[in-house]
Amino acid sequence: MQRKEEVICGFDPTGPGIHGNIFGLPFSPENSELIIVPAPWEVTVSYHSGTAKGPQAILDASYQVDLFMEDIADAWKLGVSMLAIPQNLLEESKNLRELAVHHIGRIERGETVDAEDPVVQKINEACENFNAYIRSTTQKYLKEGKIVAMLGGDHSTPLGFIRALSEQYDRFGVLQIDAHADLRKAYEGFVYSHASIMYNALKSSAVGRLIQLGIRDFCEEEMNVIHRAMGRVVTFFDDDLKAAMYKGKNWDTLCTEFIKQLPPHVYISLDIDGLDPKLCPNTGTPVAGGFEFHQIVYLLKKIVQSGKKIIGFDLSEVVPGIGDWDANVGARMLYQLCNWTAVSQQKMEMKK
Repeated sequence: MQRKEEVICGFDPTGPGIHGNIFGLPFSPENSELIIVPAPWEVTVSYHSGTAKGPQAILDASYQVDLFMEDIADAWKLGVSMLAIPQNLLEESKNLRELAVHHIGRIERGETVDAEDPVVQKINEACENFNAYIRSTTQKYLKEGKIVAMLGGDHSTPLGFIRALSEQYDRFGVLQIDAHADLRKAYEGFVYSHASIMYNALKSSAVGRLIQLGIRDFCEEEMNVIHRAMGRVVTFFDDDLKAAMYKGKNWDTLCTEFIKQLPPHVYISLDIDGLDPKLCPNTGTPVAGGFEFHQIVYLLKKIVQSGKKIIGFDLSEVVPGIGDWDANVGARMLYQLCNWTAVSQQKMEMKK
């Protein structure tokens, strides 16, 4: 294995990248500082499918991302590598998804299907096994001192990662950027639904606070969870943020308000549908409204400047469509997340 310094010396960041490597970078998991764990899983999606193909689509689009960053010196030298996409998980997800579609169809026809239904039990068990895989994989690299990120898949996928971080850190906050609250106890019988990820994350005592940004699609059950959380869940609804900006409050001021709610250690969970749908038109459950790309980049920079430590992140719900627009946006957001996380952990430095 080549040492990181040797790899850096032999690579031209202005030339063509290395096909098969994320962003065309020359690094392997052994000589990287940051490991991306792909999670091609979408068993419980309830509207459009295709998120399981997100990791491959983002990998393919990432070769077109220029590596220079104005605010971070030699950002590409960090050392970022993505693990191979596990084809067995992709195939299992596809097979289980077919069962889930049949199950959802029964519900939509008005049939009564309870939690003891064999299909529901099979899918819940498979999802728990998937969570165990993500937990053990991310835990391995965390113990090696790597920065770890996870690339979905649907938004149910990071639960195992959050569990691994809960064993690494006594207390941290989750910053959720999303169109949906994802606070349902279960959805369509599936306890590990993409609509339940934050409900499940809150079961960990290490998650001291959940800060939600851009929420604009939620149900009464989820609003009740927010109210009962007694401040543990702080939600900035998209309508309220837009109203504040229409009245003259600027994005910098709003970012300062968000950051005041965050504890010293922060995990970022970014569902791509938190962005304006023009940036992710094929995502599984698009909702009008949302953030601009550079609003999120600005927020990331402000979080780092505040001294908060980003302990990990996930990016989910990218669905490839005609062309590669969704994947292109996803790849560029992934690059920003990787590098600002590294700066927060003092692996890279901001330019003065």
